[in-house]
Amino acid sequence: MNRDASWAALQRHETEPLDLLVIGGGIAGAGVALEAARCGARVALVEARDFAGGTSSKSSKLVHGGLRYLAQGRIGLTRESVRERKALLRDMPGLVTPLRFLLPVRHGDRKGRRILGLGLALYDFFAGRRTREWHAPAAVLAQVPQLQEQDLAGAWSYLDAQTDDARLVLRVLAEARLHGALTLNHVCADSLVEAEGQVQGACLRDAASGQTLVVQARVVVNATGAWADRLRQGLGQSPQLRPLRGSHLVFEAWRLPVAQALAFFHPKDGRPVFALPWEGRTLLGTTDLDHHEPLDREPGINAAEFDYLMQAARAAFPSLDLGLEDVVSTFSGVRPVLDSGDQREPSKEAREHLILAERGLLTVSGGKLTTFRASAVQALRRVQARVPALQRLRSDAPLLRAPGIASLHAVRELPEALRERLLARYGDATATLLAEAQPGELQDIPHAACCMAELRYACRHESVLHLDDLLLRRSRTGLLLRDGGTALLHKLRPVVQETLGWNDERWDDECHRYRERVLRSYGIPAEWRP
Repeated sequence: MNRDASWAALQRHETEPLDLLVIGGGIAGAGVALEAARCGARVALVEARDFAGGTSSKSSKLVHGGLRYLAQGRIGLTRESVRERKALLRDMPGLVTPLRFLLPVRHGDRKGRRILGLGLALYDFFAGRRTREWHAPAAVLAQVPQLQEQDLAGAWSYLDAQTDDARLVLRVLAEARLHGALTLNHVCADSLVEAEGQVQGACLRDAASGQTLVVQARVVVNATGAWADRLRQGLGQSPQLRPLRGSHLVFEAWRLPVAQALAFFHPKDGRPVFALPWEGRTLLGTTDLDHHEPLDREPGINAAEFDYLMQAARAAFPSLDLGLEDVVSTFSGVRPVLDSGDQREPSKEAREHLILAERGLLTVSGGKLTTFRASAVQALRRVQARVPALQRLRSDAPLLRAPGIASLHAVRELPEALRERLLARYGDATATLLAEAQPGELQDIPHAACCMAELRYACRHESVLHLDDLLLRRSRTGLLLRDGGTALLHKLRPVVQETLGWNDERWDDECHRYRERVLRSYGIPAEWRP
């Protein structure tokens, strides 16, 4: 169903109530929409910006149990995370993939071999299998010869997982649509509709057309992430969230080569930092600080954060002499973290999810990418009495349907890496993608982790309204290529204009808008530019 048809279908619910109206198209909202639609509930999801346009495309790309949460004594959160990681690895092969971590231990560290080993033993216990292994210094340096050798006592290795966070959201939304959910991006919930002291719907506005409508729903779900308090305050509720920014650097892999993820401690404050391989690049992060900028302005790394991460990289890998020219891109996300109210350090705030039922508004926020399904199921159980279909709610059903025979047949002669990537990202839609591909479009775009056929498919079938939707979330071209991949725009132009119907003026406007966005939020801070 295309976007216009989805809007027309949504108009029917001006008089006929939905079971659930989900506001927010990140991983939290997508998870709620899928689990509710799977039960047979009538569900619509709207997102004010783009699907995964907030934190859900700007995470650290990790599907992990949260070893540092275990160190903080949050055993329940770690147990739940490890269980959910196991399920995602099982149900989303190729989209969620195993990732081995190496954790160096140095003489004089506050948490030495013994303490870390005990924590990893508990980590493995929750996972039901042993993955930890101790490596002597010589073995560590054989694996990571560029690592700082001074005071190295050895390293622990253990298993976690990683993903393409934006594609994860898109795949969950696609599955929700297969179960009958409506999903629309660039549709704002301007206000909530109340009757008899209860929320019973929302006033929606399509940012593309300017059209408005009032949708009725038995339950309205607030899954707007860092914006969740904004809707809640419209009901007179007090804020519960503390927006925290996490920023990352993306390096050329040949300049910062890591065959596995490497966790280490920042020399300045002892915070954990990691470098990990991701889509042919090396990702380094993350910061954790209060975000005081307006939430409606897309976040970007500041000069102090950039300097902080460069210090970490140079301290851990002194022989590489890393510099500004080795950074391909940057990105920053704002995490909706529960506010303890005691002004503690950002890294010490709890990462559990927030579930609140207030006057008919169900808020689902906070938490971790890894536990999106668990939080969705817990939230929906709070409103089972109001939506009878949710009595069929299950927490153990496979997350995704397996690709059908047509898609499996269509990919049989493709190279293995391409075959796995397409099936993981598009599932049963892979057959359509391949049928629409033009000659030569299945060749990978160098360093972009996608091909032109995927961009063509996204334009036709994945609700692309703007160029950044396509290059920053449907693909990760804007992160993986310098200058947001703008060198590819001349090749992309005929595909986009053909599939989206943009005239030359619209194309030029979109290119200008995209370049400004990349420079402001995905590039080097102005203070560091030559």
